Formats: sequence, C-alpha cells, structure tokens
Amino acid sequence: MNSFNDLFETYSWDETKTSIYAKTTIDVERALASPKRTLEDFKALISPAAAPYLEQMAVMSQQLTQKRFGKVLQMYVPLYLSNECNNICTYCGFSYDNKVKRKTLSPMEIMQEVAALKEMGYDHVLLVTGEDNLNVHVDYFKKVLELIRPHFAHISMEIQPMDVEDYDQLTPYGLNTVLVYQETYHQEDYKKHHPKGKKSNFKYRVETPDRLGKAGIHKMGLGVLIGLEDWRTDCFFTALHLTYLEKKYWQSKYSLSFPRLRPFSGGLEPKVEMSDRELVQLICAYRLFNEEVELSISTRESPAFRNNIIKLGITSISAGSKTNPGGYVVAPESLEQFEISDERTPAEIAEMIATQGYEAVWKDWDRCLA
Repeated sequence: MNSFNDLFETYSWDETKTSIYAKTTIDVERALASPKRTLEDFKALISPAAAPYLEQMAVMSQQLTQKRFGKVLQMYVPLYLSNECNNICTYCGFSYDNKVKRKTLSPMEIMQEVAALKEMGYDHVLLVTGEDNLNVHVDYFKKVLELIRPHFAHISMEIQPMDVEDYDQLTPYGLNTVLVYQETYHQEDYKKHHPKGKKSNFKYRVETPDRLGKAGIHKMGLGVLIGLEDWRTDCFFTALHLTYLEKKYWQSKYSLSFPRLRPFSGGLEPKVEMSDRELVQLICAYRLFNEEVELSISTRESPAFRNNIIKLGITSISAGSKTNPGGYVVAPESLEQFEISDERTPAEIAEMIATQGYEAVWKDWDRCLA
C-alpha cells in the first residue's frame, strides 16, 4: 500500500454511512466496555444510537484525557501571512473568485505581528496562508521561518500541500507541525466545493499526510470542515486516516480539529447542521477511540461552548485569533478567512481555564512535560 488513497479506494462512502447509522445500543455498550476500541467501535460512538450515552462518554473522555495529558491546555495562536489564493473554494473568504484586496505580509509587517503575539504571551504560533505558489512559496516560507524562529518554541503551518522535497527544505528552518484538512472525504462533493486550482486534485490532497510522513514532520494535524457533508461519515474517514498514519508513520505525533463551517464574505450555508451536543459526542468519541491524539478547539466556537468543553478531551485551544493577514496590528480591516465566535483575549481565556482547575500552557508540550 503506497498511500492512504489506496486504502481509501477500498471503501464505499454510501456503505460506510449506512453502517454507521445502523449501529444499535448494543454496539454502543460493547464499544464503551471495550478496553481497546476499533474503527467499528468508533462508528458506534459517533452514531445516533450513542446519543443517550453522552454523559457516560464525557466522564470516560475526561478521565482518559487527564490520564494522558494532565490538567493542562496548550495555548496557540494563528498568524495569517497572506490571503493570496489560486483556488476556488465555496466556503472560504480567500477564494480566488472573491474579488477583494489581497495582501501578503512583508518581513517588517511579520515582525510587527510577532511583537503583538509575544505581548499576548504566546510561544506557539500557527502560520496560515492561502494557496498561491507565486507569492507564498517555499523560499517565502524559508524567510518567514528564519525570521520568527528565535521568537517561538513551536511553529506550525497550515499552508498549501507540497511535495516531500519542499517539506524537507523547511524542517531545518524550524518547522515542527503541519496541518492539512481534507475538508471532506466525499469525492463528488469535494469536486463541487473545489472546482478550480491545485486544491481540486482530491488524490494529491488526501495523500499530503503521506508526504509529510516521508519528510519526517514531527506532528501532523488532520480534520474535515464539518457542514460540507454528513459529519459522521466524514469523521469516520478521518479516524481511518489517523489509524493508517499512526501505523505507517509511527515516529510522528498527531492532532485532530473539528471546525464547523462559519460565515464568511461569500456565505455558504452548511449542507449538514451539527448541534453542540453532537460536537461533544464527536470529541468524546475521538478520545475514547484514541488516547494519544491531541484534540484542538478554535475560536470558531462560542464562548459558552468552549467553556464547557475543555474538560472533556480538548488538549489545545486558540485565543485572541485574527483570521486576516496583518489582523493583529498591520491591517486589522483586511479580509477575514472566516468569522470567529469567541472574541475573548488570551488573558481572559487563560483565566477561564484556571477557574476550572486547569493550567494554560504557553509553550510546547515536549518542553513543558519533559
């Protein structure tokens, strides 16, 4: 098996969906009682049949998370470098067909933004760009990493998928983690939402974590954009992808995110709505399925939801986020990728975490827990 796509092509979306919705309370109870949960158990835990067991799942999820990660949450913040993009994506404010002013930060502007993030207390930064190989390419990323590396203990990137050779060039400059979201594993809907640009190549996108593994990236982040398709089926394929990667690229660490579709300047309505209760179910199901994976929650979610979810499986949380290039200092009015929901400052989030008996950690897990 050369890549995840080889495994993925042995599955049927429709058959997988039917299997999930056919799960019964007996399947759920078997999954909850199992000391080592399988992908079939994960199907049961995300199925409608598991809804009445949410309280039990939440208690188990909290216990497993504290056992592995303790009572700490890692704080991180996104730094948007550019909204230049050659892709058309129906759900994104940076989409090529969205006629807005484009901006890519200069070295001086990047350092202005870095100063603002350091003032907030951050030591873990997530660099984000649109997908534009003419303006935000490997050489640009090298310069950015070289510039900011002295200021952060942990640097993550959420950028266009690249070749193994490209990742090989960036790791010596301090690149630690790469996030790449499949958006949806439903191939037909994937084509509808990505009609133009390199991102329209489903196979290249879905094989990106394989290239990251071959490049020896320390940690990979996976996820789908919840709302594009049936969330249960999409999240099963995320779990399948995670399982495959952990077996093949066991040296790497993994994190999962579960962003729900948020409004942007183009305004795509979700095809499928996911309730807060269902998102809690998904988070707990991921934790019961995999005790080691890191689970991240962003400012897409409301303050009330984030207050109540941090004890149930989450290990990292963002705060004070801006989703536009220069959003902290340089160009606060520039185009946002999407609207955030929780606008509290990092200090306010850290205080909220402390009131719940947890500790906000501003630097990398490895350094903190060594």
